[in-house]
Amino acid sequence: MGLKVRLIKQLQHFELDLDFTCGAGQLLALVGPSGAGKTTTVRIVAGLDRPEAGTIRYQDQFWVDTAADIFLPPQQRRVGYVFQDFPLFPHLTVYKNVAFACQDGEQVENILRLLGIWHLKDCYPQRISGGERQRTALCQALAHQSQVLLLDEPFSALDVATRRRLREELKSLKHELARPILYVTHDLEEASYLADEVLPMVQGHRDQSWLSQQLYPGSGPALILSAPQFRFWKSENPKNTPPESKG
Repeated sequence: MGLKVRLIKQLQHFELDLDFTCGAGQLLALVGPSGAGKTTTVRIVAGLDRPEAGTIRYQDQFWVDTAADIFLPPQQRRVGYVFQDFPLFPHLTVYKNVAFACQDGEQVENILRLLGIWHLKDCYPQRISGGERQRTALCQALAHQSQVLLLDEPFSALDVATRRRLREELKSLKHELARPILYVTHDLEEASYLADEVLPMVQGHRDQSWLSQQLYPGSGPALILSAPQFRFWKSENPKNTPPESKG
């Protein structure tokens, strides 16, 4: 089953009202304009915010069920949360930063090798590149034995070349990680490349029309897009014209 979310929360200017699932080994990209509720959504999944109504279920365990007054704290949900400026301990080496989340030395080594930074194990964060720091942050999240991985624009502050390399690595690793991944991004190209499914959000609600308007301005009726179609249509329609209906 993976992760199943149904939540309602009143925000300052709108109501967040979403219903989605994300299976193990799958990546769900949350896209949309700034202020759409994407980060609030992942914070609720992490247990850092409370919904006013709804359920969050991982496998057979309810993390949240407002009707039954269930609300597991973040430490009991075992989520890995990585965001744009994920803080590392500056006085600890790369190895010790990751070991802080997991005392199993063999597992720490395996994770560092998996992300390609084992050779940096004795380096301090200020001595490595931005991309290497983000790899370390991702290792921390994985070392925590996370059941669900939450990535909130983790690569947006990096240069283009580093960002491209990291997203290629994440794409190749996501099935091996075998856990649901929620990925927040403003970059539709990145979403189309990484995601198994795309969830476009506007003012707290799913809005497919926003996505079609970003791809094909003035295209008229909303196009219902899945991530594979999104990639195909971008590559096969260089003039930004919607594909003809076959129905």
